[in-house]
Amino acid sequence: MNIPQDLKYTKTHEWIKVEGNKAKVGITDFAQHEITDVVHVELPENGKNVKKAAPAAVIESVKSAFDIYSPMSGKIVEINENLMSAPELINQSPYENGWLFAVEFTDNSELADLLSAEDYHKSI
Repeated sequence: MNIPQDLKYTKTHEWIKVEGNKAKVGITDFAQHEITDVVHVELPENGKNVKKAAPAAVIESVKSAFDIYSPMSGKIVEINENLMSAPELINQSPYENGWLFAVEFTDNSELADLLSAEDYHKSI
């Protein structure tokens, strides 16, 4: 199972890549295996404010629909438009091409609640 060391993780299987006060968000390799074949994605609108641990997106697979939670509070500043026509990118490349959205956050203290790669691996 692929768990990149340079990312942070949530207990609900989202990953976060922090760059300054902006963070890209996606789901982990473990999560995409559990969800199975992704067939549709509902992403948040640019400019939308999101709260930490609140639903921000929905991934639909052949199994069911799954809420995706924002790991940080802030404003959506970018979405992965490629997923609209190719949701399977989440299965094929969860950490590179299958990212979901980017959030601009203001409260760095929320980072303290995220898991390291090692802690995430232990949790699954």
